[in-house]
Amino acid sequence: MSFGGSMLFDSDYQLVIEPEEELKLAQFLINQVADAAFYVGLNAQIIYVNDAMCRISEYSREELLRMKVEDIDVDFSAQDWSEKWAALKQQGSLTFQSRYQTKTSRVFLVEINLTYIEYQGKEFACAFARSSSNELVGFNVQQYLDRTSDPKQEFEQEVIEYQRTQTELKTSLSLLSSTLESTANGILAVNIEGEILCYNQKFMEMWQLCPNSVSLSKKCHRAKSFFENKVKYPEIFIQAVWEMPIQSDKESYDLVELKDGRVFAHYSEPQRLGDKIIGRVWSIWDVTESLKTQEALKLNEARFRTLAETTEASIFLISDGRICYANSAAEILTGYPKKELFNNFDINRLITSKKLRQVHKQNGAGYSEYQEMQIRTKNGVERWLACTVGVLDGVLDFANKSVELLTAIDITDYKQAESELHQALEQAKRLSELRERFVSMFCHQFRTPLNIVSFSADLLRRHIHQWTEEKNRSYLDLIQVAVQQISELLDEILLYGQAESARLECQPRQLNLERFCTDIVAQLQIANGNQKAIKFLSQGDCSTGYLDPKLLHHILTNLLSNAIKYSPSNSAVTFRLCCEKEKTIFQIKDSGIGIPVVDQQQIFEPFYRGSNIDSIPGTGLGLSIVKTLLDLHGGEITVESVVGFGTTFTVNLPSLSS
Repeated sequence: MSFGGSMLFDSDYQLVIEPEEELKLAQFLINQVADAAFYVGLNAQIIYVNDAMCRISEYSREELLRMKVEDIDVDFSAQDWSEKWAALKQQGSLTFQSRYQTKTSRVFLVEINLTYIEYQGKEFACAFARSSSNELVGFNVQQYLDRTSDPKQEFEQEVIEYQRTQTELKTSLSLLSSTLESTANGILAVNIEGEILCYNQKFMEMWQLCPNSVSLSKKCHRAKSFFENKVKYPEIFIQAVWEMPIQSDKESYDLVELKDGRVFAHYSEPQRLGDKIIGRVWSIWDVTESLKTQEALKLNEARFRTLAETTEASIFLISDGRICYANSAAEILTGYPKKELFNNFDINRLITSKKLRQVHKQNGAGYSEYQEMQIRTKNGVERWLACTVGVLDGVLDFANKSVELLTAIDITDYKQAESELHQALEQAKRLSELRERFVSMFCHQFRTPLNIVSFSADLLRRHIHQWTEEKNRSYLDLIQVAVQQISELLDEILLYGQAESARLECQPRQLNLERFCTDIVAQLQIANGNQKAIKFLSQGDCSTGYLDPKLLHHILTNLLSNAIKYSPSNSAVTFRLCCEKEKTIFQIKDSGIGIPVVDQQQIFEPFYRGSNIDSIPGTGLGLSIVKTLLDLHGGEITVESVVGFGTTFTVNLPSLSS
C-alpha cells in the first residue's frame, strides 16, 4: 500500500520513508484511530483534529480548528485549565473526565488523556477522548455499519425512527413547560441532591425575584439570605421549607408569612419514578386573602361576608354535611347557583374524591386540614381543588352545630401538569430501556456471524493457495451463511420499523387458503431438512378467502418457525386451518419447551424473550411483528402454554369482502 508517493529502500532493503511521505503516513494512521484525537496549545486553542474527533463532535475539521476547548467542553473553566496544564507539565500525562457537547447540542461523558509535548520552544498537549456514555455505543454501531461494503439503509431508517421519537418527547416536554407557566400557582422542582431544577414565572413574581439577580440553588448563600430577608420568621421558613429533606417520603403543607404581610401556602410531595424518589415538587400559592377571611370570621359574620365575596378563593361554610354559605367564587367554580347550593344540597353530590394531606392543631382545641378534592361541576367538568378545612369552634355556629370553613383554590392545571410530567418521565424511561435492549440485542446477534466472516476470511487469505478447492469452498459457504444471517436480521428489523411507523398497509385479495397454507408447510419442511414434521389439518370451505397474502405469510411463517425451533428433535408440529363464515382461524401447536406464565404477558413486546430459552438464538422481534401485523389486519392472537409440554398459538382473522 502507498500513501500518495513513492517508497524508498536502503541497501538492507529496509523501508525508508521521506519526510513528506512520513507526515502523510502519520496523518493517515492517526485518522484510522477509533478514539478522537486532537492537539491543543497552552491557551486551549485546538491545533489539529483527526477524523474520529470530527465524527464524535459533529463539527467539520475547519470549524474545530477555529475553536477552543471551552467551545465544546461544558465543564471548562479557565482556572481549572490552568491547574490541569500545570499538573500536565509536571507529570507528563494526565487523565480526567469531562462532558463534551456536540454541534447538535447532545452532551455526553468523555475520558480525556493528555500528553505533554514541547517542540521548537512551544508547549502542546496531545489529547485522546473516549466517550463513556451509552449514546456513543449507538454511534459506534452506526460507524461500523458505515464501514461495511453494504451499509443497509434499513438500519438507517430505524435511527430516523428513534430520532423522531426523541423529537416527540421534546414536544411533550415543551407542552409540559407551557402548562407549568400557565398555572396560577408558583411551582418549584428540586432533585434528589437538593439542587433546584426548575421554577415557573409565577414563582418569580410571588417572591419578587429579578432575573439573574440571585442564583436559585440551595448551595447559594445569597439565595438563602434573600429568602430569609423576605420572611417574617426565618427559622420557621428554614426548618419547614429550605431544609426540608428531599428524600423524605412525606408530604408537607406549611404557611410562610412575609415581612410585607403576604402569606404563602407551601405544599410539597416527593416525586417518584417507579418506586424511587427522584426529587420533590413544591406548589406555592398566596393564601393571604384566605387567612384574612378566616380572621374576619372571628370578628363577625358581616365582615366575613364582605371579605369572602371579594376574594378569588372559593369559600364554603358547611354544617352537618350541608352547605350553609358559599361565596360568588364558589358559585362560579361549581356552576351551581347559591339557591341550589343552600337548598338541602348534599355536599357529596359535588365532591367525587378527596385525600387528606396534613392536619394542624390550633390553640390546643380546633384543627385545620389540608385536603385535595376532586369535584364534578354542574356541567359535568371535573376539577381539582387545594382546600384548607377548619372547624370554627366558639367562633361561629348554626343551631348550636359546629361549622367547617372550607377554602378552596383550583389546582386543575397543576394536577394536569403533574400527570403529564409523570407520563413524560415514564416515556423517557421506556425509550431508554428500549434503546438499551435494542443495542444489546443488535450487538449480540451480529457478533457470531461477524466472527465467522472474520475468521473464515482470515484463514482464506492465508491459505487459499495451499488448500484444496473443496476446503476453500467450505469456508466460502460459511461466509455466505453468516452474511445471509445478517441480511435476515436486518430484514426483520426493517419490517419491524415499517410496522411500527404504520408504513405497511393491509391489502386483502382472494386466496385459496388451503393451498396457501400447504405451500408454506412445504417450504418450511424443506428448510429444516424434514427433521420435524408439520401436520396440516383443514376444516370447512377454505378454497376462497380475502386476506393479505404478504402479511399472512409472515405471520404463519414466524409462528411455525418458532414452533419448529423450540420443539425437540423428531417431534411434530400441528397446524390447523378452520374457515368459518365470518372469520378464519389458524392454530399452531407444538410439544416444545413452553412459555412460563410470567413471560406470557410480555412475549409480544419488542426485544422481549422468554426466561427459559437458554442459548437458542433469536432477536425477540418476531412475535412483536406478528402482533403488529395482526392489528393491521384487524385480527387477534392468543397463547396457551405449559412449561415442558408445549405451546398453542391461535390466530383469529375476520373474513374480509372482496
